[in-house]
Amino acid sequence: MVNGMRVAILTLLAMIAFASNSLLCRLALKRTTIDPATFTFVRILSGAIALWLIVITRKASRLPAGSWSSALALLVYAAAFSFAYVTLSAGTGALLLFGAVQATMVLWGLRNGERLDTRQWFGLTIALAGLVALVFPGLSAPPIGGALLMIGAGMAWGIYSLRGKGAGDPLCVTAGNFRRAVVFASLLSLSLLPSLKLDCAGAAYAILSGAIASGVGYVIWYSALPGLKATGAATVQLSVPVLAAVGGILFLNESLTLRLLLASIAVLGGITLVVVEKRTASSSI
Repeated sequence: MVNGMRVAILTLLAMIAFASNSLLCRLALKRTTIDPATFTFVRILSGAIALWLIVITRKASRLPAGSWSSALALLVYAAAFSFAYVTLSAGTGALLLFGAVQATMVLWGLRNGERLDTRQWFGLTIALAGLVALVFPGLSAPPIGGALLMIGAGMAWGIYSLRGKGAGDPLCVTAGNFRRAVVFASLLSLSLLPSLKLDCAGAAYAILSGAIASGVGYVIWYSALPGLKATGAATVQLSVPVLAAVGGILFLNESLTLRLLLASIAVLGGITLVVVEKRTASSSI
């Protein structure tokens, strides 16, 4: 009972941390003068420092971990994420990100021989239709540029996640990838030097995003994973776009449109059909 409560609390904290990334980025870009490239650099740097300190504290393996290709995927995700939130609301951005991540991973599985049954194909179709409906031109549609950037961020994160499977200790691998990504983030900032704007409040939000919501959030999530079934670990992440949307309404005065509500139901419901059924089938083999 005590262990179950611990897992539940850790899982809730991890999901709040992941949703907080959307809120902190949107808050920084909406209410401060920091630019997306600087936000990305500070986020990656603070995440790398926080993860390095955690690795040392936990006396984890000091062997080199991670890879430059994974670090590049991490940077593409973080940069596209930041630039997308210049125009997107927290809830819309999180939904596009989450949908793109899951679609990327499912389609990759299909490409490598995995099979979906009728129910899963129906769920995938509904989820993709929800994403299309969300970005389809109309009065309440999100800006297409921001939407495409966030979809690209989701695809990059999906690739990063796929590359991380079986790559070794998650903490050390993540710390190594963040450390390498600092180099790419520095190059991005230098290439956009004339337009860079450093804002103290914005930098503070970026540090919270990188060190707490990303660095500590990942550690909390990895601590909770052993106590979760595969199905639970996959489906609990459906709460992230919902938490981000609620946070956007409460803290950023963002509105919940009918389009976003219907798209959320379609995307999250469709992905549930794919993931839950897929995991259930796999566990019975």
